Amino acid sequence: MKEMVTWRALNASLHQILEDHPEAFVLGEDITTWGTGGGTYGVTRGLLKKYGRERVLDTPISEEVLLSAVAAAAARGTRPILEIMYSDFAFLGFDGIINQAAKARYMFGGQFDTPVVIRTNGGSGIGKAAQHSQSLETLFAHIPGLEVVVPGTPGDAYGLLRTAAASDNPTIFLEHKNQYYDRGPVGTDPIPFGQARVAREGAHATVVATQQILAYSLQAAEELAAEGIEIEVIDPRTLYPFDMDAVYASVGKTRHLVVGHEAVRDYGWGAEFVAQAVEAAWDKLDAAPVRVGGARVPIPYSQVLEEAVIPSKDDIISAVKRTLC
Repeated sequence: MKEMVTWRALNASLHQILEDHPEAFVLGEDITTWGTGGGTYGVTRGLLKKYGRERVLDTPISEEVLLSAVAAAAARGTRPILEIMYSDFAFLGFDGIINQAAKARYMFGGQFDTPVVIRTNGGSGIGKAAQHSQSLETLFAHIPGLEVVVPGTPGDAYGLLRTAAASDNPTIFLEHKNQYYDRGPVGTDPIPFGQARVAREGAHATVVATQQILAYSLQAAEELAAEGIEIEVIDPRTLYPFDMDAVYASVGKTRHLVVGHEAVRDYGWGAEFVAQAVEAAWDKLDAAPVRVGGARVPIPYSQVLEEAVIPSKDDIISAVKRTLC
């Protein structure tokens, strides 16, 4: 394994994907010209020089056209990997994602697949404000036909992107904009979808969390351990397909459950995880599960206000203690 930051792990994955899949190509706005020539966060750096303009394309600023175009290109036998600069901009092309890519196989009786990857980023933490900082994973996870990936480490970013590119299903690949410079070990193999990762073992409570809240949960685990409370932290990696068996197994051991995400708490994916746990593992729970999520407000530009509306390490600690009471 090598140590890499997340953006370099994603870049390495894209290089390997273009080597492995001659039918794959990468496109997006300013992906060869922005900054150092690798898009807003450097992820596509060096691809143009190695693979040329037939497989690495800068596009006009037109998300609605792009998202429909890649769905059609995928149906014709290619494997497009489209970068949408911020997940907030995907709203402009929801028809291409939801009514075309996600439904094509069903609408046409399985005559063709739509193996498209839509790479984008969400989340807060770097002062991008209300229209560039939303966490939209729940919206995508609600749509039948879409796979939804939320990598929380450099290694997962590498391995899950390779799996996304090989999948015959349309995949929403949601990176976190405040984790591109997180460093960690990166392997060389794809990572299967629907296989959660136990990020830390524990005996007293289970915490299921993704991305930035996953990182806060691991920090919370260190503080709680000093008080004699050992929490088990689970990273789902993918929201669809999702690995509820890993959650059931953990809850069977700890008998307490907390679910945390940066997205608005109300109607979030955390509620779905809690509902399934209650329905299928009620007899394993000693207390009501607790949800932790963002406030129901637009993300502020001010750093102080931004931090106030997003779950923190202390919020995770409070939630764990609440379910243990």
